[in-house]
Amino acid sequence: MTSTASASASGSTSGPATTPAASGASRWPLDGRVALVTGGSRGIGAATAVRLARAGADVALTYVNGKDAADEVVRTVRGLGRRAEALRADAADPAQASAVVDRAADALGTLDVLVNNAGVGVLGPVESLSLADVDRVLAVNVRAVFLACRAAAVRMADGGRIITIGTCMTQRVPGPGGTLYATGKSALIGLTKAFARELGARAITANLVHPGPIDTDMNPADGPLAPGQAAMTALGRFGTADEVASMVAFLAGADAAYVTGAEFAVDGGHAA
Repeated sequence: MTSTASASASGSTSGPATTPAASGASRWPLDGRVALVTGGSRGIGAATAVRLARAGADVALTYVNGKDAADEVVRTVRGLGRRAEALRADAADPAQASAVVDRAADALGTLDVLVNNAGVGVLGPVESLSLADVDRVLAVNVRAVFLACRAAAVRMADGGRIITIGTCMTQRVPGPGGTLYATGKSALIGLTKAFARELGARAITANLVHPGPIDTDMNPADGPLAPGQAAMTALGRFGTADEVASMVAFLAGADAAYVTGAEFAVDGGHAA
């Protein structure tokens, strides 16, 4: 959400300040826009859903098992005066991964912003990874994103936004155990650049956000592995889900209209 100043620094009273409201423009950067956030019941997804709502968007979010958490995010968004819907969809199921885009657009009337956030992480030595592990990670982290983007290309209005959540491990893998996760997330780089080309003529942008160590329930900043992860960043700390959501909100807005096919690290200097 943007803010306006009540007076200039010099204290001049030569005329009224021009504010978004006074000029006829909405003071909500995403006013009238509709967003779908996959995996929006917790962590980065939940923070993103709320951040987009604070910027004026109506929000649909998906969940698999966390219905109570998803309902809480919906209550928060509605408390901000925006419409919200929680839709159960398993990204591992190709039919559900694609159909939820239409469900969101039908529920809220249109679709302007797609945030591909849902993902799974399976870490461990390569010899310990089963074929089922490989299939699930690639199904959720790659196939589901492709299917959602393809469905969004049909339903999304011109000038829309596709924003996908990657990982800092596509740019720097700090140690063993992350091969499968890094492989799946790295595929999103090519996918994002290709969709930027596919949809550029319609002014639909596609961008990728790479979070570093982020304080969430799955990877808490006070967890046993946290000190080592924080030490790998230039800033020496974990990031917050809100800091990632801030980048997503920027890319969803009008100020990012000329930004597409790009990668953005929100990683505290993990890849520096």
